[in-house]
Order: sequence, then C-alpha cells, then structure tokens
Amino acid sequence: MDRLTGLALGALGVFAFSMSLPATRVAVQQLDPWFVAFGRAVGAALLAGAYLGGAGGPRPTPVQRRRLAVVALGVVVGFPLFTSLALTERTAAHGAVVITVLPAVTAVFAVLRSGERPPPAFWLASGVGLVAVLAFLAVGGAVHGAPAPSDLFLLVAVLLCGLGYAEGGALARQLGGARTICWALLYALPVTGAATLVAAVAHPPRADTGTWTAFGYLTVVSMFLGFFAWYAGLARGGVARVGQLQLGQPVLTLLWSALLLGEHVAPATLGTALLVLVSVVLIQRTRDRAATPPAAGDHPAPGDRPAPDRLRGRSRAC
Repeated sequence: MDRLTGLALGALGVFAFSMSLPATRVAVQQLDPWFVAFGRAVGAALLAGAYLGGAGGPRPTPVQRRRLAVVALGVVVGFPLFTSLALTERTAAHGAVVITVLPAVTAVFAVLRSGERPPPAFWLASGVGLVAVLAFLAVGGAVHGAPAPSDLFLLVAVLLCGLGYAEGGALARQLGGARTICWALLYALPVTGAATLVAAVAHPPRADTGTWTAFGYLTVVSMFLGFFAWYAGLARGGVARVGQLQLGQPVLTLLWSALLLGEHVAPATLGTALLVLVSVVLIQRTRDRAATPPAAGDHPAPGDRPAPDRLRGRSRAC
C-alpha cells in the first residue's frame, strides 16, 4: 500500500514540477532572474511557516538541520537560481532536454548516499545520458569550443537538484514530505530574503498579470505544494523507484512549452530526449539490481519519530 501511495504522490509531484521551466521562462522575461529565483523561495517560506505553525511537532535535530541545509542548497537555492539565469536566454523546451538527465543524477546521488556498489553498467548508462545532452548542446550550436554559460547553468541546476531530491527523499522518512521542504525553506530564508531584497532594490519588480501568475505558480506549486507530494512519495516508495517517474517530466515540459509558449520542438530535441530516457531506464534497472543497504540516519532514532504529515494520509508512513 505504501508503494502505491508513494507512486501516486510522486506522479503528482512530477506533474506539478513539469510546468516549472515554462513558468520560469515567462517570469524572467519581465522580472529579474535573481528576484524570480529567491522571491519565490521567500513566498514559499512564508507559507511554510504558516503550515508548521498549524501542524506543530518537534523541531529538527542538529543532524537533521545539517541535512536540511543540503536540501536547501539543492532545491531552494541552486535549482531555482541557475534555471532562472539560464532561461533568460534559453527556451523552456531546450531546458527540458538538459534536465532529462535529472532522474539519472538523482539515482547517482541516492546510490552514493546509500553506500551501494552498482555494476559498471550503471555508470556506463549514466555516462551515455550525459554525453547525449552534451552532444545535443554542441549540435544545436550552443557549444563552440566551450559551453555557453546558460547551458552550464542548466547542468549545475541539474546536479544540485538531484542532490536535493535524494537527500530530501531520505530525510522525509523521518520528518515527512511536507515538513522536510517547509524546514528547508525556513532555514534558507535569511539567504533568500536578503537576496530578494537586493534584487528588488536593484531592479524594482514590474510585470503584467501573466508574469505575476507564472511567478505565483512557481511560489505556491513548484516551490511549496509540489514538494509535499514529491518528498512524501520518495519517502514511501523509495528514491530510486519513485524517481523513475521523473522520466515523464521532460515530455510534459516539452508539451507545456509548445502549448503555452508556442515554442517549436525540433525533431533533434525529441530525439535527444528519447535517447536520454533510454539511458535513464538502463540506470534504473541496474540500480534496482544493486543491494540497497540503509544509509545512516535513514530511520528515526529512539525519541526522534516522524512528525505528522498531512500528505501521508491515514495509512502508516515509512
């Protein structure tokens, strides 16, 4: 039952995240990318504070706070910042192809964190996915001697997001999906709040209704509610297993890019996405065959029981 619930929650999270790149693309056309990256985190942190105030429960332990810092670095600061910078120049469809390797990166971090020793095929398949993306950038004219900064930003965003996903999914086994992202948002607030203020002073935010709607989506759904489902799903169904659902995210993002933004999706873009998806499937298959010893800290210590999580439902949580 927990596995099915985890898959359902994970699918809901993927659907929520699939519109993040198109919404970011819309937002950075009129708003400063630094304001978009950090302002949405500030808005989500205010929602997180209200949620935690109503839900109650103990504060994270010192060990959990250190792990929350990793989550915040990956998904609260790193991914929003570098995708916002990249999408000032790149289309959302282009970004969707690059982040196709995100499931593989998440799996790699899950493997490293869990202390597994997967077969060489795992690393080979992972390399194929990365090479496919780099080849796409080169063939598409993005790379001439050296990668364009916007493409490097996307690759850094993927690395940090994969780290934040893997660490957050493991930590959610103790804190719950909602509390994991809420505490990460609050611990990052001194940084995101200061950066938002500086960006707003340097470039006062002025935009039309459509742009603010996109910004609101990034704040409420991409940075807040989507993680309720995603981290709860990873905790219940397993990071590697539920992480496979990310395979559908680039396809959905390409669809949203075409429908909402009118972006042209070239055959080379679709072909590269499919090639990377194949490599990711191979990664997941080799990952599933590997032994999965529990990582230290994955299970609550005595007296450190998981706090209630509204998205965990009434069934027993992991």
